[in-house]
Amino acid sequence: MDRTALAEFLRRRRETLRPGDVGLPDGARRRAPGLRREEVASLAAMSTDYYTRLEQRRGPQPSPYMLGELARALRLTAHERAYLFRVAGHSPPETVATTGHVAPALLRVLDRLSDTPALILSDLGETLAQNQLAAALLGDRSGHTGLARSEVYRWFTDLAERERYPVEDRDRQSRAQVANLRAAYGSIGPRSRAGELVRALCAASREFAELWERHEVAQRFADHKTLIHPELGPIELDCQVLFTEDQSQALLVLTAAPRSEDEEKLRLLAVLGHQRFPSTAT
Repeated sequence: MDRTALAEFLRRRRETLRPGDVGLPDGARRRAPGLRREEVASLAAMSTDYYTRLEQRRGPQPSPYMLGELARALRLTAHERAYLFRVAGHSPPETVATTGHVAPALLRVLDRLSDTPALILSDLGETLAQNQLAAALLGDRSGHTGLARSEVYRWFTDLAERERYPVEDRDRQSRAQVANLRAAYGSIGPRSRAGELVRALCAASREFAELWERHEVAQRFADHKTLIHPELGPIELDCQVLFTEDQSQALLVLTAAPRSEDEEKLRLLAVLGHQRFPSTAT
């Protein structure tokens, strides 16, 4: 671990960012350039004291997990992230697809989307980041671990995952999930996490195994879909997708038609968040 290189790199990257770059209000005039230490610590879900000690060359060696959180907070590119891992004494993760590192360009767009559901997915269907409205609409996906981080794995192994979609749309969604995974499998190979997902799903789900044999390949995201919220009911939304250059990550933005009942439901969702209505007799 090169404490000096790590400290200088963190400080320089912090000083190049502005609050607006990470979705924070600019606020009052600042005495020093860049973000404050406490802001970086908050974005990385660590204590200000811990982060401060890293910049002062006296902190403990960060774990790979903590480095990943710092890379996300500081909006590092893939090359910068690899450098961060090396100076901290760790081998850098091999590929973006297996690390959960969010493409900074997509994250900057997500930071600016607060009035409509939006989330960033990896090519394996892993939710890398989501705003509050997406969490309220689709559920908070940050707690999933292992293979269950992948939406396609949950779709075929947990029937509750399908409750957000109308019954008549679930077959099409199943095909889209498999076609997306087939595209990732062809890109990163059978010895990757995509291959691990395929083997696990073939063993766990007959439906998946049958669809996998169709060899359909596509990165499919329906441009119009209906999602079912537990309290607000069906919400019709348009889906716009922005891919990274290598197609490994996608930003999904869900919007409702202006002045529609669905737009009103999204506004109500922003107020309700994760709250649940009490059950009432009918």
